[in-house]
Amino acid sequence: MTQPKPNPGVASGDRTGRFVIQPNRHLTPLSPHMGIWRWHVTMAASILFRATLIAGTVGLVFVVAWLGALAFGPETYETALALAGSPLGLFVGFGLTVVLFSFILNGARHTINDTGNGLTIKSATALSNIAVWAPVPLAILFWVVLFAAGRVSL
Repeated sequence: MTQPKPNPGVASGDRTGRFVIQPNRHLTPLSPHMGIWRWHVTMAASILFRATLIAGTVGLVFVVAWLGALAFGPETYETALALAGSPLGLFVGFGLTVVLFSFILNGARHTINDTGNGLTIKSATALSNIAVWAPVPLAILFWVVLFAAGRVSL
């Protein structure tokens, strides 16, 4: 007696994590994908957190350049300070300040979530709104204080 050929089917996981063969089924994603999810502020906060990590890494290039200018002597350091005080340098500084506040707020959101708090829809939305919208006003406030204290001038 010959055994019947197995029917080629689609393997999918059941609740125990095992895979079962489901004959004559179309391939469908086993996890949620963008066609199912509606856009939500928590998604924006998550993407923004990753973007701040990338922007912070770029900001480290400026820190290393500043340290290099410091190591090459007073003339090079003066040139670096002039560049940092230029409108373009101040714009980059403001952008990095936004990145810093975004990183701090998103990091706080993640820390709160890691403790098991802030996981309801209402609290997750509130924390995400803070992490997405507060960095720019905080950066503006920070730079207004710097200008008012005379630490920065145009």
